[in-house]
Amino acid sequence: MKLSEVLIKPILTEKANAQQESLRRFAFKVARKANKLEIKKAIESFYGVTVVDVNTAVIPGKNKTRFTKAGFIKGQKPAYKKALVTVAEGETIDLYGAV
Repeated sequence: MKLSEVLIKPILTEKANAQQESLRRFAFKVARKANKLEIKKAIESFYGVTVVDVNTAVIPGKNKTRFTKAGFIKGQKPAYKKALVTVAEGETIDLYGAV
């Protein structure tokens, strides 16, 4: 798998931001087939930081229903793989760089 295909996007939530500040842990949505070694290589090459630890979790899809004029619409959000990456002491990833 190419390194450009491993990372999909960073996860920017309140919980993820709190972990960035306190634990130096950054959350990313990654490809389902990517393993921890590929994720570590991709983060180190794209962001230029030293990765200490990589934890992964597969988040299952959730059922969603919505009531409209036409009645109930049922659907399902897709499942995805999440990687929690811990960087070395004193290093950080600038996710808001070119905003």
